[in-house]
Amino acid sequence: MIKITFPDGSVREYEQGVTGLQIAESISPALARNVLACGVNGETVELNRPINEDAKIELYKWEDEEGKHAFWHTSAHLLAEALQELYPGIQFGFGPAIENGFFYDVMPKEGDVIKEGDFEKIEKKMKELASKDEPVVRKEISKADALKEFKADGQDYKCEHIEQDLADGEITTYTQGKFTDLCKGPHIVSTGAIKAIKITSVAGAFWRGDAKREQMTRIYGISFPKKKMLDEYLVMLEEAKKRDHRKIGKEMELFMFSERVGKGMPIWLPAGTELRLRLQDMLRRIQKRYGYQEVITPHIGSKNLYVTSGHYAHYGKDSFQPIHTPEDDEEYMLKPMNCPHHCEVFAWKPRSYRDLPLRIAEFGTVYRYEKSGELHGLTRVRSFTQDDAHIFCRPDQVKNEFLRVMDIINTVFSIFNFTDFEAQISLRDPNDHEKYIGSDEVWAESEQAIIDACKEKGLNAKIEYGEAAFYGPKLDFMVKDAIGRRWQLGTIQVDYNLPERFKLEYTDDDNTKKTPVMIHRAPFGSLERFTAVLIEHTSGHFPLWLTPDQVAILPISEKFNDYAVQLSKYFDSVGVRTIVDDRNEKIGRKIRDNEMKRIPYMLVVGEKEQADGTVAVRKQGQGDQGTMTKEDFAKKINDEVAEQLKATEM
Repeated sequence: MIKITFPDGSVREYEQGVTGLQIAESISPALARNVLACGVNGETVELNRPINEDAKIELYKWEDEEGKHAFWHTSAHLLAEALQELYPGIQFGFGPAIENGFFYDVMPKEGDVIKEGDFEKIEKKMKELASKDEPVVRKEISKADALKEFKADGQDYKCEHIEQDLADGEITTYTQGKFTDLCKGPHIVSTGAIKAIKITSVAGAFWRGDAKREQMTRIYGISFPKKKMLDEYLVMLEEAKKRDHRKIGKEMELFMFSERVGKGMPIWLPAGTELRLRLQDMLRRIQKRYGYQEVITPHIGSKNLYVTSGHYAHYGKDSFQPIHTPEDDEEYMLKPMNCPHHCEVFAWKPRSYRDLPLRIAEFGTVYRYEKSGELHGLTRVRSFTQDDAHIFCRPDQVKNEFLRVMDIINTVFSIFNFTDFEAQISLRDPNDHEKYIGSDEVWAESEQAIIDACKEKGLNAKIEYGEAAFYGPKLDFMVKDAIGRRWQLGTIQVDYNLPERFKLEYTDDDNTKKTPVMIHRAPFGSLERFTAVLIEHTSGHFPLWLTPDQVAILPISEKFNDYAVQLSKYFDSVGVRTIVDDRNEKIGRKIRDNEMKRIPYMLVVGEKEQADGTVAVRKQGQGDQGTMTKEDFAKKINDEVAEQLKATEM
């Protein structure tokens, strides 16, 4: 008999060789019907994998990420199985599960092209194969046998993968029907659970991500255990298209891109700059209350700075290349991170324990090379500005500083109504301390500080072992937007690496020299990504205090343009941001165009309004709001803004 420990701490005994499915059946038939995979001592495995020793077990359903991952991993193999039947001679690259669905990189034989018009027949074939409820069979195989098998099938990419990446004794295959793939798993036990399938897109992808290698065809898809789930997902996709920040950003004239300026280099237009500056001002006000000092550092730095920090070793090969000056051996790099500059700020004069914690903040623009095919609007760019800050503190101050940063992040999230979010604590691999720097004592203290801070805040954070950075543990915040998509925004990281590399020190109260702990934090993450998420979360309907133009004044005809300008000057003088739409267009067209720009209020003015000194008020999405004096309308706007800004003073 072996002992199985469940997540709630309870223990049951089972016969050696019991499977996750049998354990689920022993609990309830309903659980057995819904479980997709299981975790055994932290490793996700198939439900039919025998358990031969005492173990901690988790049973994963569709609601769990691990369950979805196994489901979509098998769906990727199902896609490949369908393609194998539909396109004889096709070669396969890699086919993983991703955050929303799966993809497979394939190379059709010469003359075959897979395009959008083929999606329906691929889906049909996948459903046909799934309906056979084919078992997914795992097999351990030697390197020689794997090469022999995949060479016989003409799978050149699989053979290259075996030869270059896989070690003998660690190779497994998974077979369903007539399709066999190299794979580590995990999978669901059979294809019958896959009830609803949608092929979503097709794109090009270089083999191994290397632009010098051949371009393959990447086919994306998603699948569900129920058709209703797919229907709901497709509705969400349609809503996502409407909310696409690239589309709304163009309609609101917030930002642009220029091929001449360069790919992935956003240009903030006047309205977008207004938006960005208000975001910065909001965070500046909050940070000021928490004792941050702001700095400005250069956009470039000596190559030696990034060699010292380790960023050159990490980013150098795949980043923008060094800039050479006329002087021999003088090289600079575009700044990939703000933290090395902030280490130099700490080091520029002697520090005492009385100076700590030292909190240094910067809206610092950084540059990282991203492949052209991976660029996406503001969410994936080559130039972006981080709302960065670095806290230098003593080890005993880590927990309190964590609590303070969590307060800032909670304030930011509440201001923008990001009420649905998850947190993940990333800790060391308890079985492998070699890949981390710093003493066990310091790690134990810092990890416990993060765990205690989360408990103190009542934050039910998920703990992931082995996900810490090599320099320290971290806490990440995943936000769900208005249509249920997850985005990583705020992050807090503890770092023992950079202070050591830069030989930072402070004089402690016993007059000895000590190395400070460094905390990285960014509540927004980056202004670009945060703005993109905010646009899609609100569909461009920003809170009144933030929106670039609060009011559009629409004269009915040219005769009332002067009155509109007078109103605009008055409103500007009392802090209400206005624009005048004095185009020679009909009033209906002006209303439609300004609705498209998501301007919260429109004031229609004509002969009666000019004579009475009033404005006819329209509200975005709500239509006519009646007539008001300019003074009453200004008070209404300023009162609404004041009420909203209370949240920024939490």
